Amino acid sequence: MIDGETDGDHRTDAELLRAHVEGDPDAFAELVARHQDRMWAIALRIMRNREDAADALQDAYISAFRRAGSYRGDAQVISWLHRVVVNACLDRLRALRVRETEPFPEDLDRWRRLGTTVTKDAVEIKEQRSLVAAALGTLNADQRAALVLVDMEGYSVEEAAQILGCAPGTVKSRCARGRARLLPLLSHLKQVEAGS
Repeated sequence: MIDGETDGDHRTDAELLRAHVEGDPDAFAELVARHQDRMWAIALRIMRNREDAADALQDAYISAFRRAGSYRGDAQVISWLHRVVVNACLDRLRALRVRETEPFPEDLDRWRRLGTTVTKDAVEIKEQRSLVAAALGTLNADQRAALVLVDMEGYSVEEAAQILGCAPGTVKSRCARGRARLLPLLSHLKQVEAGS
């Protein structure tokens, strides 16, 4: 597959977005369907609960639908979409000032960089998810978004900077500050695993 094409529609993401702008009634739905799982994962990680994530994602879809003509082509369409999702989440977080914690819905393999390890015990995994979610809740929205993109989604600092609309140095700073705040909250998870 090339540039996000699928078996159902062989157009690239950029071609689908262009077709949407030019009036193709099905192009935007195809583009969203192609990337909805990853956009949902980003929204869920930033918002930390399903209802708020669904609301933020709906806001993002509406925004992307309306602003498709503003896409300049200087980044991949998926990066542009992720930026729209992250911005919608940050806007919603700022408006709601969400601080409650919910169990973290994803596996913890990606959090090894933060000093945690994954155990095979389902009860321990659920407990670790809750601890990580609570720890993420202590971060401000900007730090949480940077960490989700870099440490969990695997974006480079430069890619995350494009998505967040800030300088790479700002992303590095947000990640460093976020990790510094998370490390004391999560470092005991590694010690518990080492003692097992």
